[in-house]
Order: sequence, then structure tokens, then C-alpha cells
Amino acid sequence: MNKLLSFGSRGIAAADAAGLWVGLLSLRLVLGWEFFESGLEKFRGENWFLDIQDRFPFPFSLVPPEISWQMATWFELAGGIALVIGLATRFFSLSLFALTVVAILSVHWPAEWHTLGELLNGYVLTDQGFGNYKLATIFLATLLPLILLGPGRLSLDHALRWRLARRFSAPHSQPAMIGA
Repeated sequence: MNKLLSFGSRGIAAADAAGLWVGLLSLRLVLGWEFFESGLEKFRGENWFLDIQDRFPFPFSLVPPEISWQMATWFELAGGIALVIGLATRFFSLSLFALTVVAILSVHWPAEWHTLGELLNGYVLTDQGFGNYKLATIFLATLLPLILLGPGRLSLDHALRWRLARRFSAPHSQPAMIGA
């Protein structure tokens, strides 16, 4: 029985370690691609923010739509690339989280709802008059681990932090880092 428990504990520890290497990397790759693709679509497209400016929440409603469009475009492009390589991951994850909240409130939220059931009709991937905030909500949920845990060990953030910790730590001490 002890051998079985020991084997199980080692298996869980191995899965935990793999999560620090591969788990957070997989979130970064998927989110990085999705945000980069969205930014590229804006970069190649026409500014439609003028049409929805009145739906932007305060204080974003105070920013001219031309500036909002450029900020959204470049945060999605730069943030997408930064997430893929794991550079400034917490900053870009938090920035893209805020951008996604604004997108939900101004674009994806149902225009009108009176009951919780009507609101839940908008938790879909297609818009049939009830909003379509499901994908954006999934983005928020997957950005959260990157904000709280960092980029993981397969990232530039981790490499830079490890290098700085080695440079400024005592000669025989090891840097203690979990996510990055």
C-alpha cells in the first residue's frame, strides 16, 4: 500500500512539474494566437469603434474611437506575441483581461435582458440577438492563471528572472520560483 501511495505521490508531483512547463505554455500559445489574430483583423480592417463608442464603459468612453481602435489593435498584436514568447506576461495578461472586459460590455453583452434566463441566452458562440459573450468569458478564465501564476518555466520571463536571481543572489543559494 505504501508503494502505491508513493507511486501516486510521485505521479502527482510529476504532473505538477509538467504543469509549470507545459500547462501554462499551452494557455499562452492559444491565447497569444487568438489575441494576435484579433489584432491582425483590426489592423487590416476598418475602425468600427465609432459605431459603438456610446457603449464603451467609463472611463473608456472618454477616449476617442480612433485612439481606442489603435490601442486595442496594438495591445492585441503585441500582447499576442508577448504571450507566445512569455515576455511581460502578467502585464499583457492583465491588459488583455481589461480589454476583454471592455469588449464584453460594449460588443458581446446582450443589448437588453430582463431575467437571468435571458442573460444566459447570450452565453453562446454565435449571436442570435442575445449577445455572444461565451468566448470572451473563456478568454478571461484562461488569462487568470497567467495573471496569478505567471508564464511558467518555458518563457522569457522565467529565463530573465532566473538569470537576475542568480546574478544578485548569494553564491550558493538557488532562486525559488514557482510559475516564473
